[in-house]
Amino acid sequence: MRSIFDRIAGRYDLMNSVMSAGLHHRWRSRAADLARLGPGDSAIDVCCGTGDLALELKRRVGASGRVIGVDFSPRMLELAREKSRREGVAVAYEHGNALELAHPDQSFDAATVGFGVRNLADLGGGIREMARVVREGGRVVVLEITTPVRPPLSWFYAVWFDRIVPLLGAVAGDREAYSYLPDSVRRFPPARDLADIMRDAGLTEIRYLILAGGIIAIHAGTVPRGEGT
Repeated sequence: MRSIFDRIAGRYDLMNSVMSAGLHHRWRSRAADLARLGPGDSAIDVCCGTGDLALELKRRVGASGRVIGVDFSPRMLELAREKSRREGVAVAYEHGNALELAHPDQSFDAATVGFGVRNLADLGGGIREMARVVREGGRVVVLEITTPVRPPLSWFYAVWFDRIVPLLGAVAGDREAYSYLPDSVRRFPPARDLADIMRDAGLTEIRYLILAGGIIAIHAGTVPRGEGT
């Protein structure tokens, strides 16, 4: 798995823009909004990739705030650091496992993940780990691709992910990696089931937005006050 993301890292941003018609930045901005961060707050973005969501979070917490991006792909982290330097936005990036975050309990005001949670070997465990490092009353936000169930979008979605995306991957030089994408989306639970998984992980006040006609879901939950996660 790690080798796939190292291989595609150099084409990751371009392919995201092509596959989302450039909308992925807007979706990340909505996810950052739902983290409810303000100046001086702190956040951790897991499976951070090339850093786009971490940068959105840092813009909200300002110079006095702290944002850490975590990923298991060294090449993704290298590109994230380069992007942060280029944009003049100070985000700390670290190599790590989303299922075993190297931070104490209640270390952050929010934890986010954008287009990475479906790659975790233990989805519920990953969400519990995100909740563990967030303070009571803080937020856990999940931005992910979901599967539309109503035609005609469901028909288009099937053609796009099963046929077009692997072809784009072949043009980009790695058909295997972009064949993995539709497979991982098909295995991922629908929005309502993901909300249940977040609830089982101990989160409360769970809400989710369905965007792009049913292709994108953003879930947000709160770490309860006075209770463990």
